[in-house]
Amino acid sequence: MSAVVVVESPAKAKTIEKYLGKGYKVLASYGHVRAFPKKDGSVDPDNDFEIKYQVIEDKKKRLSDIEKALKKADMLILASDLDREGEAIAWHVAEVMRERGALKDKQVQRITFNEITKKAITEAVAHPSEVDMKLVDAQQARSALDYLVGFTLSPLLWRKIRSGLSAGRVQSVALRLICEREQHIREFKPKEFWTIDTECMGGDAAFQAQLYADGGQKLSKFAITDGVNAKLMARKVESGSFRVADIEKKQSKQQPSPPFITTTLQMDASRKLGFTARKTMQVAQKLYEGIDVDGEPVGLITYMRTDSVSLSEDAVSEMRDFIGRQYGDAYLPDAPRRFKSKSKNAQEAHEAIRPTSVERTPDSMKNVLDADGLRLYKLIWKRALASQMAVALLDQVRADIESGEGDNSLTLRATGSTLAFAGFRTLYIEGTDEPARDDSERMLPTLQVGDVIAIKEASAKQHFTEPKPRFSEATLVKELEANGIGRPSTYASILNVLRERAYVEMEKKRFVPTDTGDIVSGFLTKYFTDIVEPGFTAEIEDKLDAVARGECEWKPILREFWKP
Repeated sequence: MSAVVVVESPAKAKTIEKYLGKGYKVLASYGHVRAFPKKDGSVDPDNDFEIKYQVIEDKKKRLSDIEKALKKADMLILASDLDREGEAIAWHVAEVMRERGALKDKQVQRITFNEITKKAITEAVAHPSEVDMKLVDAQQARSALDYLVGFTLSPLLWRKIRSGLSAGRVQSVALRLICEREQHIREFKPKEFWTIDTECMGGDAAFQAQLYADGGQKLSKFAITDGVNAKLMARKVESGSFRVADIEKKQSKQQPSPPFITTTLQMDASRKLGFTARKTMQVAQKLYEGIDVDGEPVGLITYMRTDSVSLSEDAVSEMRDFIGRQYGDAYLPDAPRRFKSKSKNAQEAHEAIRPTSVERTPDSMKNVLDADGLRLYKLIWKRALASQMAVALLDQVRADIESGEGDNSLTLRATGSTLAFAGFRTLYIEGTDEPARDDSERMLPTLQVGDVIAIKEASAKQHFTEPKPRFSEATLVKELEANGIGRPSTYASILNVLRERAYVEMEKKRFVPTDTGDIVSGFLTKYFTDIVEPGFTAEIEDKLDAVARGECEWKPILREFWKP
């Protein structure tokens, strides 16, 4: 038996051919092989949305190579990626071969795998299936909708604004979010407020506290709104005689984050490594497709386009064994930790992003990977392993310090916490999008109720409310995901198109709309409100997901979208 195996990339082809050995010829399609012709009428609403495809010019040779190889083979094995785009590529390759008569008397199989390791590829070949037309239909519907929006709106933008502009079903919603955030910042009116911050002494130990209540009433954020009153209050605090009135101690548990999915990987690589979403996916692709380790190509991470947070039993078992050996039993939870995926469609790509083996530590990969590859691999390795480690324990203390009684009383509050047990934090702490005040390691001295507290200094501090910040790549991806706009695999290209079209500029790694971006978004929002409405776009995504699950047909979605 001989077979032609079709994958998407040459790097993957090289790795898989080594695993399969004799009798298998592995060829790359180099991505999609057919697309809509670049002219009107490729999707025909007047003919029940009949779709016309044509072979992409630079894929003609690739398809001829596959056709030629099939003449000497008994079987075509379609091994493109395990998401909708991969399923569509498999279907298109098979359709072209069928049209050319290259599949006569040939068996056609579809295989999928979550990682490029010898074990995973051998398993996949042993358990083939067929092309999943539900996923293909969902991809066709998405492509047709994007085509209809682009070919309808883009020419309008050329006529009304200037040539070379484009509109897209998801791209235009992302632009609207950026422009509306900029408008919010422009229109924002700051509000003034003041706090009274104190330097205190408990015995010989100094610590900080803040005025919390006046006359037994908790101070709201805007209780003190001018400098005169603030300074009067600071002097009142300085002249008070304070004692510790109440102490509350508690221990809190901090749970680790789940292993990465596409969006969380893009967010944390942006926060911690300064990578764009596009760069993150390019580097991850190389780690997935195979790197030479000791003369053998091996995929270092699982498939990076996924919205599932689950881990295979084998992976969890290997991680728990590694944690026990390297960190000790204290860092190993009694039972494996299971994470639940929020997405109904998480079964499409079966696992979270993780190293294919935790035994390949980042240190052992230093001489194998380039700088970017190593940094991203380290992030993925640490996050996955940390997800199976013990919780962190934080000792938290809150002390209320009072002077006077009743209406004349003043209450200061001091807070602090210490890390009692690091747990998973030994390895990994999730990044944050915005800087926040961190009291996590602010130590308080040992205090007892009744202790006399001396006030060294009370300062009136002026503050102003601030608008929501501009979107970074991480926060925009988070916003798109939270609103159900687009899908993880599309975010990197969407953000890139906004930059390429000069709809946005990056200022201190934040999105700022250009004049062109503002004008385009304003025009689309005014005349095509539904199409750039986040809720409407999210609703369409849900319907496409339903098609992928086989719960509805795809043509009715196009009819409903297109009706006047």
